Amino acid sequence: MLHILFEKLIEILKVTNKNYEIICIDDGSTDDTLPKLRAFASQDERIKIIAFSRNFGKEAALTAGLGYASGEDIVPMDADLQDPPELIIDFLRKREEGFDVVVGLRVDRNSDTFFKKFSAELYYRIFNFLSPQKIQTNVGDFRLMSRRVVQEILKLSERDRFMKGLFSWVGFPTTAVEYCRPKRAAGKSKWGIAALLNHGVSGICSFTATPLRLWTYTGFLFFGFAMIYILFVVLKKLIIGDPVAGYSSMMVIILLIGGIQSLGLGVMGEYIARLVVETKRRTLYIVAETINCPRRTFAETNQYGPERD
Repeated sequence: MLHILFEKLIEILKVTNKNYEIICIDDGSTDDTLPKLRAFASQDERIKIIAFSRNFGKEAALTAGLGYASGEDIVPMDADLQDPPELIIDFLRKREEGFDVVVGLRVDRNSDTFFKKFSAELYYRIFNFLSPQKIQTNVGDFRLMSRRVVQEILKLSERDRFMKGLFSWVGFPTTAVEYCRPKRAAGKSKWGIAALLNHGVSGICSFTATPLRLWTYTGFLFFGFAMIYILFVVLKKLIIGDPVAGYSSMMVIILLIGGIQSLGLGVMGEYIARLVVETKRRTLYIVAETINCPRRTFAETNQYGPERD
């Protein structure tokens, strides 16, 4: 698949008549991807390889790519060709109109399963309902960003990164180019239900405290119910006596309150866990090898970005 990707990319980039570089992030691959990348890089110095010491995840790889990029316009994209390289030409046309960000808007997701389409739509709705910072529906990481946009993103030093949210948070004039997302050229996605769920929870916790606030409101609501029930019990005792209370109703109330308390503690735990990660200040990724470009630390690429030639 790599040779198809490079052939298409180089063909498209030549048409633009612009100087370019292709930065590939090897996120701890365990197959023969890295040796193949080395072979391509040995034939073309414009192909630059950043190999991690292990798998650090998609958000870390995307951050590293932005940090190592030296161009005036940067386009992050997946290597599975679901992000069509030919769309870069349309991105550049919009860029010439003065937009700092040009996103790829998926208008046809027939290549995705029903569950993936449904879950993505549901997640966008939940995120935008809870968070004051909105993200555009059916827009992924595939986009063009100007140098000044990337520089602002690189100044953000948080470790628990939700890049879609960060892209939206920095602002700048934005437009969209619609496209139909094709099927993967090869391979199989490693994003299972658990990974998508963890990623989604991370995104919500990174951009809004609304879930915590909702549990505050829930606490007030149940406190009100409890006071009303206490008043009811006292009046019942004074007026008609106090027959033996039902075991079933008591258990329902105990289990309901216990379940709500556990859920509330879980929400608080998500935020506390992220505070712990940020407090440790561990580097987001470790670069084991670079080809056709100098090695830089995470602090260098994340805070300032690389020096341009």
